[in-house]
Amino acid sequence: MQKQSDQIIQTLKAKGLRVTPQRFAVYANLLARMDHPTAEDILSDLNQNAPTSSQATVYSSLQALRDAGLVREVLLEEGVCRYDANISPHHHFRCKSCGQIEDVAWEQFQGLSLNRLRAGLKVEGYEVTVYGVCDHCHNHQGIGSGD
Repeated sequence: MQKQSDQIIQTLKAKGLRVTPQRFAVYANLLARMDHPTAEDILSDLNQNAPTSSQATVYSSLQALRDAGLVREVLLEEGVCRYDANISPHHHFRCKSCGQIEDVAWEQFQGLSLNRLRAGLKVEGYEVTVYGVCDHCHNHQGIGSGD
């Protein structure tokens, strides 16, 4: 546990960020989860035992972490900004039934051809979002549904 804390502190400092308790807590929270939380999810998580963070503090911490390249914003649904500490290139799958978001390995879409785009467009990157129904919802919906 102490080793992980030391790594977080070193990472924040290496990116030129001041290590505040709130920034540390927000980043540690994001590193520990895979569910692509909203700022409100993080705030709720951090204040579960006792209110220690404000909404403004969480938002400013997320912005600083994003600007430093330690987290990225993930926009998978209209009007909802989620955050991801996995900054390596990857795609996402979003379940239309339960809303679960899961990472999809970059290599899954390795054969994607960007050569068919209109001439004059300069591609700097891309991210694929796949929508469907996760295995949990698919199996749950199949029980007793008469299928």
